[in-house]
Amino acid sequence: MHRMTTAVPRAISLVALFLALIAFFSVTLHSQILVDLSIKRVLYLAYEPLLATVRISNLSGNPLLLADVEGKKWFGFQVDTLDGRPIPPSNPDYEIEPIKVGPGESITRTINLVQLYPLADFGSYRIRASVYSAELSNYFSSPPLTIEITEGRLLWQQTVGVPARNGIRGGSRTISLLSHRLTERTDLYLRIEDKEAGIVYCAHRLGDYISYGKPDIMLDASNTIHVLQNNIPHEFIYTKVGLDGKILDQLSYTAPKSRPQLKRFDDGTISVVGGALFDPKATPTPGTLPNLSDRPVPLPTPEMPASTSEKGKKKKPDPLPTPGPVKVNYLNGVWFNKPATPTPTPAPVKID
Repeated sequence: MHRMTTAVPRAISLVALFLALIAFFSVTLHSQILVDLSIKRVLYLAYEPLLATVRISNLSGNPLLLADVEGKKWFGFQVDTLDGRPIPPSNPDYEIEPIKVGPGESITRTINLVQLYPLADFGSYRIRASVYSAELSNYFSSPPLTIEITEGRLLWQQTVGVPARNGIRGGSRTISLLSHRLTERTDLYLRIEDKEAGIVYCAHRLGDYISYGKPDIMLDASNTIHVLQNNIPHEFIYTKVGLDGKILDQLSYTAPKSRPQLKRFDDGTISVVGGALFDPKATPTPGTLPNLSDRPVPLPTPEMPASTSEKGKKKKPDPLPTPGPVKVNYLNGVWFNKPATPTPTPAPVKID
């Protein structure tokens, strides 16, 4: 009886030790490759580019060759809905070139998840980045991140035809202008799609948008899209986009006197009139520091010595004039009430 009672605790101790060893080796193995995933925002508009940045660090102490082996992809993502439904990739046979990672080295890759996974349905998704190492015979995953796909508020929509090329019609395009409200700002988006073919050509974020001012949108003779939006008070963004989704031009305007607006000319072209072009990325011109010679002449004080004549005889000091009001412009190295010098208007610069 005594032997049985002592054998049971020993068995329990052995099992606990075995489980602890498994957990130790599992943690040690998983720490050999560190996978980190970062996504800038939580809320995204449907079809908007969803950029995920993955950082892979080799902590194994040995060089590793990351490559597909026996149908196992060395790099990928695990995308699930919040209720646990997995989202398969749009192309399960995708291939990524092998890569070597030295001991202690890290590599970073940025991937547009919308191009790999069907993330157009509204809802929340849980995303992990996953790396497989054939040399370590194990998968390594990042902590999960949650994002939400929503639809913005439709501001304007029009279906237009694509100009024919070489006598062949180009079908139709549906152009949508949407606003997307985030926590700290509202963004303006332009989406171009062929609904019949099920193709979305773009979902561009055009920039910040002041919701109380309606954006201007016009189509020229070739149905090229022109959008002028008020992004912050007294500043505007003009964007020109082709029906293939390519941004052809983007400029910034300020409204010192007149508000810029889109205007259609007799030949069918459209351009911005009013306002003034400026480059929001330009470095402001630093102010010019004053010289010592620019300091004003000091006023006479009672401590000044009395003047003497050529014969050395002392003269009675002239009565000090009563100083009138003086406009002080410089004091202790700081300018006060200095007349402002006009800042030259920079040459127009296009925003890439």
